[in-house]
Amino acid sequence: MSLSGCGGPWRDAYLKKGVGRLTQEDIRERLGPPHTAKTPALGGDSLWTYRFPLSEQDLTSWRSSMLGDASNSITSMMGKGTETTKPTLYCYRYALTFSEDKTLKTWNREECVPGTRETLTAK
Repeated sequence: MSLSGCGGPWRDAYLKKGVGRLTQEDIRERLGPPHTAKTPALGGDSLWTYRFPLSEQDLTSWRSSMLGDASNSITSMMGKGTETTKPTLYCYRYALTFSEDKTLKTWNREECVPGTRETLTAK
């Protein structure tokens, strides 16, 4: 079992540990080219954005995921787990700010369309 979901998506942990340490090149190697990149002509911080689909499982801790997996395994053994539903995917944008020396300064993750997850999960 992978623990990549521990405490949120693996990208969160990667970026959190990389503030002040990772360079634009490091991030490009790991995440690929940014979807958008804005670098001021007169110097200053540059902004890269990435968009990724994340499922509900990606957004929860690994403990919740393990409980869900165990529950699915038990219902499968009882003959009730033959139907599976596709996970709902949400679009998240990562905004990365780099200092003039091309080192990661700050980052944040937000929904591509704010409120989408709450709207889709509301009952």
